[in-house]
Amino acid sequence: MDNLNQKIGILGGGQLGKMLLRAGSILDFDIRIMEQDADCPAASLTSKFHKGKITDYQDVVAFGEDCDIVTIEIENVNIQALAQLESSGKKVYPSSFSLGIIKDKGNQKTFYQTNNLPTSKFKFFDGASEIVEALSNEELSFPLYKKSRTEGYDGKGVQVINTWDDLQKLFDTPSVVEDLVDIDKEIAVIIARRPSGQIVAFPPVEMHFHKEANLVDYLFSPSSLTQAQEEEATKLAKTIGEKLEIIGLLAVELFLTKSGEILINEVAPRPHNSGHHSIEACNISQYEMHLRALCDLPLLSPKLTKSAVMLNILGSPGYSGPVIYEGLEECLATDGVHVHIYGKKETKPFRKLGHVTIAADTVQEAIDKAQFVKSTLKAIS
Repeated sequence: MDNLNQKIGILGGGQLGKMLLRAGSILDFDIRIMEQDADCPAASLTSKFHKGKITDYQDVVAFGEDCDIVTIEIENVNIQALAQLESSGKKVYPSSFSLGIIKDKGNQKTFYQTNNLPTSKFKFFDGASEIVEALSNEELSFPLYKKSRTEGYDGKGVQVINTWDDLQKLFDTPSVVEDLVDIDKEIAVIIARRPSGQIVAFPPVEMHFHKEANLVDYLFSPSSLTQAQEEEATKLAKTIGEKLEIIGLLAVELFLTKSGEILINEVAPRPHNSGHHSIEACNISQYEMHLRALCDLPLLSPKLTKSAVMLNILGSPGYSGPVIYEGLEECLATDGVHVHIYGKKETKPFRKLGHVTIAADTVQEAIDKAQFVKSTLKAIS
């Protein structure tokens, strides 16, 4: 079969699906979307929309039977259905094996430990009462960095617990509690790997996280890492991709500690927030790269063509309802500012509604314009 003409099915119709559809139009990829919400961001860009639940076994199997390749844009999908599609000869990327590890943050940490990959120390707990008991017995101490093992994304399920009073808000879920890392920088490397073995990496980006929302507030590239640190981070990301047998993209989030150690935070086997800037600031976007990798087409060596800052457009605190973008015209009138609106009709505090990439000749120039955008563009109702 011609690699370019394979039918690609994407489970999930959010903003990542929407941007994959846009990138896919360049080479006229045959892409269809399955999502329960017929008003999801990706639905407006495809005539091949299938209504169904990505967590439902029968829906996923029925959707995948009409595809040559099945991929995801969010990890919360039915893995048993993916395994069934694999057994019937469908190409599933990431595989049910890879996703079974990545979907559970506890499995991720065990995988890193088993494979001698550097990560922070951790303990597992079945619920909130076990964490409270461990604190009472002085087996744990404040502050705690807690992650729900499953169904956490975009900061959901992540909590920093500093005091006994904070325990009132503790999620009662199976969790990973990690040692707090003395972080100097938070960075990310996106790699792409194709079935025939070629593997490439985008230049590392440096990230800043929103303290309240626990998701990326902005990132910039090139990073302020040394060349040796960039090479170490890139080598580690490629190693993880190979050990996980990833096909497609893998976003690897890393910590650079103040002592100079690079530790794995977590990974995502799909296009990622830390790669949005690649649309305007690289010789190939993460979205086109993902589709090429899925179809076993040549992967370009990714390069920055401009310095860039990427900002998330988050719902402003205190607003819920039909979204209004205040300051949009002023931002659109600014050279080098590229606004992406995802098409979500309703805003709520810290909901991810879009992103803005600022491309410039230098990082400082991009940062200056980003500060203008950050203070000007607001998602209200």
